[in-house]
Amino acid sequence: MATSDMATAEAAAPRGELDDLQKIVALCKRRGFVFPSAEIYGGFSNTYDWGPLGVLLKNNVRDAWIRAHVQRRDDVDLLDAAIITSPSVWKASGHVDNFVDPLVECLGECRQRFRADHLENLEKCPTCGGKLSEPRNFNGMFQTQVGPVEDAGSVAYLRPETAQGQFVNFLNVATSMRRKLPFGIAQVGRSFRNEITPGNFVFRTREFEQMEIEFFVQPGTDDEWFEHWVDAREGWYLSLGLRTHNLRRFEVPDDERAFYSKRTIDLQYHFPFGKGWEELEGIANRTGYDLGQHEQASGERLRLFDDETKEHVLPYVVEPAAGLSRAALVFMVDAYEEQLLDAAKKDVRTVLHLHPALAPYKAAIFPLSKKPELLEVSRKIYADLRTEWMVVHDVASGIGKAYRRQDEIGTPYCITVDFQTLEDQAVTVRDRDTMQQVRMAIADLRSYFAGVLQF
Repeated sequence: MATSDMATAEAAAPRGELDDLQKIVALCKRRGFVFPSAEIYGGFSNTYDWGPLGVLLKNNVRDAWIRAHVQRRDDVDLLDAAIITSPSVWKASGHVDNFVDPLVECLGECRQRFRADHLENLEKCPTCGGKLSEPRNFNGMFQTQVGPVEDAGSVAYLRPETAQGQFVNFLNVATSMRRKLPFGIAQVGRSFRNEITPGNFVFRTREFEQMEIEFFVQPGTDDEWFEHWVDAREGWYLSLGLRTHNLRRFEVPDDERAFYSKRTIDLQYHFPFGKGWEELEGIANRTGYDLGQHEQASGERLRLFDDETKEHVLPYVVEPAAGLSRAALVFMVDAYEEQLLDAAKKDVRTVLHLHPALAPYKAAIFPLSKKPELLEVSRKIYADLRTEWMVVHDVASGIGKAYRRQDEIGTPYCITVDFQTLEDQAVTVRDRDTMQQVRMAIADLRSYFAGVLQF
């Protein structure tokens, strides 16, 4: 078994690029990462449900982000702010008046809607060639009602970003956690935008999750901290296996960035199936705009006392803002590979080379057969390892199919219990990427995985 697997590893083609987004879409549904929402009712436009493995993947991305930027730093605290909050927040932030996009609608056959600023020709529909309507402003916030009476006084909004929760809680966090500048507030949570043209699977949806840090600094030190966070965020993606040639920095020009932003750099990912370079994350120097707006609108002084200058300071803010759902998709796209193992038999192995920190399952345990004595041993190993790691026990099919299934969902290691195990109390451990197999004592499994699964 080991010799055969090694031979196929040597025959595997060099790692290629994903050439069709639909391959990821199909894999996600087949293996339980992402499902179309309300599919039994025909679905709901550009809305998706994260399945069992998708939830694990997304949680692992979130945990890796928190681990790097909260747990392993001493200057960032976590927050979980309300999704529905006072409409005054969104008025002060400018979202009520300015969170608008120009909308045009096809007057021909397809009746599709488009963002006017994304079209080169405002006369002709890019889908069916029909005439387009005149542009009109479209507010991207979802409205809702709070209370039993629906009137102007009950209007509220689903938040279009998590950041404002950090701004309005600036003093709460600074006071309760005894913070001095510089310090940050990190938040992971859902946001909602009534996108005119969502699409490309979970890349752009109306309901999504964000990972944002608002890092408050002394004015005059903001340029240095901006560079720090660009480096830190780029390094985070690379440390989790994103390939260097697919990631780049894009300096957003003056006429494209937000009016309050002193400088913005987008980390862009190159989608290999024709989409090209797209934003993965934005890092912005938001200056003191947000706190200044809320200070003026609320009448509360949102400043910290500086012991050196003996003055109350309105901080500047550097904001790294990433999409959790988008990041999970990008990690999958970048990890996807089809390896041609046998051209004559058209034998192709699909692999997700996910970093072990992100893989839904860290290991899969299966017996070589369903014999009770093998099942007993494999279940004991499973019961032991799952107290420490997310692992799976698989007894549904032959060893070859089991390996392929785990390769396709990104499981880094497979542990096989065979009849020899009953004699030597050892198992076969297989590496996903190299397909190399080693014989290992059951008693050594915990220490081995403690070493290779350090994040």
